[in-house]
Amino acid sequence: MATNKKVFTLRLEENNFEKIKIIAEKNKRSIAMQIEYLIEQHIEKYEEENGSIKIND
Repeated sequence: MATNKKVFTLRLEENNFEKIKIIAEKNKRSIAMQIEYLIEQHIEKYEEENGSIKIND
């Protein structure tokens, strides 16, 4: 299955990882998809408060 998603290593404190794992299970998401969802929510909130982030291609 091809994807255009970037791959990278993320190091988390064990407590944070375990808490995200529990949240992901409750939301029926993988840990990776839960982290991506949380990042998307944070970006959306940031842009609401600070304006759209411009990405240079």
